[in-house]
Amino acid sequence: MIVTVTPNPALDLTWHVDRILPGGTHRADTGVARAGGKGLNVARVAHAHGAPVRALATAGGPTGDEFAAELAASGVPHELIPVRGATRRSIALVDEHLGDTTIVNERGLNPGPEEWAALAEAVRRSLGDAPVRGRKPVLVLSGSLPPGAPDELLPGLIRLGRDVGATVIADTSGPALLAAADAGATVLKPNAAELAEATGIADPVAGACELLHRGASLVLLSRGADGMLAVTSEEIVRARLAEPLAGNPTGAGDAAVAACAVLLARGVKDPVALLRRATAWSAAAVLMPLAGEIHPSWPDLESAVMVDSPSLTALRRPSVERTPR
Repeated sequence: MIVTVTPNPALDLTWHVDRILPGGTHRADTGVARAGGKGLNVARVAHAHGAPVRALATAGGPTGDEFAAELAASGVPHELIPVRGATRRSIALVDEHLGDTTIVNERGLNPGPEEWAALAEAVRRSLGDAPVRGRKPVLVLSGSLPPGAPDELLPGLIRLGRDVGATVIADTSGPALLAAADAGATVLKPNAAELAEATGIADPVAGACELLHRGASLVLLSRGADGMLAVTSEEIVRARLAEPLAGNPTGAGDAAVAACAVLLARGVKDPVALLRRATAWSAAAVLMPLAGEIHPSWPDLESAVMVDSPSLTALRRPSVERTPR
């Protein structure tokens, strides 16, 4: 069983325009509204590929009603915690001419203590419902935290997962990324900018090692067109395609997390296998118009993934310096 938690979900709104002109007026066909947030994107991909999942999130206000209705129609098993604050919105503008996407994310409203407690109880109950059958459940904590969220929220959820023997994956940023490492999340999946911002270390390998020193077991580091790194205390492995793919990158990182979660739920722990599948699913997500989906060509992409153990000099900057915080 894969249990995903999205502490700051959003109603995702996507429009495709011919070309984005700063300061201009744009016309688009009717957009798409979808229940979103990184954990829900993970759940959608995992569910579509046969993994047992339960997606947990909060929902409130008029946007929360639309969010709940779309999620119910999706067929993804889920539980929503009612909250007083309105569910935030995330707006994606896809430039068809350039093939890139501009995103505007509302920050979200912080639920109250009793609402956070209800979410934690839903996590505990869901992990308890997960069939054992010799395999650990996987708890995925994905996305940002709303402003004002308790400092103890993410570490508490990680400890809750660890206490029941779950493998915990955290995909977050800022101070929450360090807190997740300190709490002993099994897998962390930052991108290069998030890693440098959280650790203050410009060197990607040194930054990943900082997370390992704090308590993580595996760091999957997204590096955009340069592919992904898997960093453990014993090895550094790189995976990439020969050429980067053009498309919509908004769900690429979530697809990588889904790949990792699905394999871990099946008992696969080899970092190279996790990295190869994560790279393929991430690339396959770029080919889809909406986050939470991957292109059916992913097996071909996985076959084309190049994996190697690069020298540190090929990855590192000339010196390890801390970036301004």
